[in-house]
This record gives sequence, C-alpha cells and structure tokens, in this order.
Amino acid sequence: EIVDCDWSSDVCSSDLGVTTPSTNTVVQPEYDDMRPPGVTNHLARMVIADNPVTSDADFERQLEAIDRSLEDAVARVMDAKPNAFILGISALSVWGGTIEWGEDLKRRVRKVAGRDIPVTIASDAVVAGLKAHGIKRKIAIMEPYYPCIEPRLNAVLGAHGYEVVRYCHMRGKSPASYSVLTAQDMIKAARSIDGPDVEAIVAFGANLPFAKLADEAERWLDKPVLQINATTYWHALRSNGIADKVYGYGSLLARF
Repeated sequence: EIVDCDWSSDVCSSDLGVTTPSTNTVVQPEYDDMRPPGVTNHLARMVIADNPVTSDADFERQLEAIDRSLEDAVARVMDAKPNAFILGISALSVWGGTIEWGEDLKRRVRKVAGRDIPVTIASDAVVAGLKAHGIKRKIAIMEPYYPCIEPRLNAVLGAHGYEVVRYCHMRGKSPASYSVLTAQDMIKAARSIDGPDVEAIVAFGANLPFAKLADEAERWLDKPVLQINATTYWHALRSNGIADKVYGYGSLLARF
C-alpha cells in the first residue's frame, strides 16, 4: 500500500547560510559553538589562495579575489534554502568605503538567492552592536589587516557617528595566518588600543579566534568588546527573530 502524505509547508526552521574565505578556520567553529538549539549553520567557501601579504597592495589584491568569489559561494550555500545569510568576512563589508557599498553587497547576495533573504554583514552588525550597548561615539579597533583598511572603516563607521580613535593593525603574513595568533597576541592588541577615551573595542577580523577571549576582556577592560563573529552571529539571530541568549562569547549575545 502506498500512502501519499500531505506535509505542511509552514514548518518553522532556523537555517543560517554562511560564506567565508577558504583560508578561514575560525568562522565555522565559532559560529557552531554559538549556535542555539534548533539553529543550523550551512557554510560555503569563497575560494582564494593563501598568498603572502606584506603590504597594503598585497592585502588589496586579496580582497579583490574575495570579492570576485562572492557570488559562486552564495550560490552553493543557497541550495540549502537558508532563512538568513551571514557574510563571514569583515573587511569586505567596508571595502568600498561607503554605506552604499555594503548595501550593494546585500543586493548581490539577494540577487543570487532569488529572494529577499535577511543578510548580515559585519559593518551593519558592528553599528547595531554599538547601539545596543549605548556607545555614543569613540571606539578603538584591532584587526589582522593592513593600514589600507583604516580610511574605509573610518568612512563607514563615521557615517553612523562613530570615531575610531586608535587602531592596531596586526598585519597578518597571509590570510590563513590570522587564526594562529596566540591568546597573548590578541590580549596585547586589545590592551594597546584601550584607554579612558575609548567607550568600546571592536575586534574586526573574522579569522581572529577571539570570541571567548573577548568575553573575558570585557571584564578586565570594563567595557564592551565586540568580537566580529559573535557580533555578526548575534545580528543574524536577532534579525531572524531568534532571541536566545548565548553565554561565554561577550555581552551582546548574553544580554541583548
């Protein structure tokens, strides 16, 4: 006997599609560690070479390669029909130096998806996270990049009223090298940009394994520390109507 089952199409699911560079070894495990029950993460890789980076020009070429790989990776992850999408690289979100650049990135993702899917990018998530904390203006940023990221971050965050008073450019020797920094390297970087004039610190680099350390740093710096993976994951959850609190990865996920 054959039974035809009329399954309901109104099943509630919480599937997040993610793209991140092929050199990134941090986004996938950190997102999975932060995943609330019932949420699933589905990841596709933006294929790039792990070329040496010793200058602004080298870094710019890497970002151009990542940008060219966006649509192919989005197409692969959309086969899973996710409810929302996260761009798992921070630098690309500000690379054009304007808010409109970020809006265009989201349009590109939605064009490939063929629907108006919620899209999280790092620049939007940082601004939303700073506002959630009530940060009024002055922040400091640590990242594994080169100084050419600075004017782009200044322009995008400045358009929202934020002033970056100090940077720590950690100058990774290649994209894959960002993830092998030690805890002491990252603690030193965070402390180097802190001061009484800084309301919050942002760790802007999706391949910096800093999420758990950022949670600790908030206690010994006594201020918000927004690690980018925790911040983008928080933004994606909340944008998709998921209010679960997640502990151990900073106060954004734990409080807001």
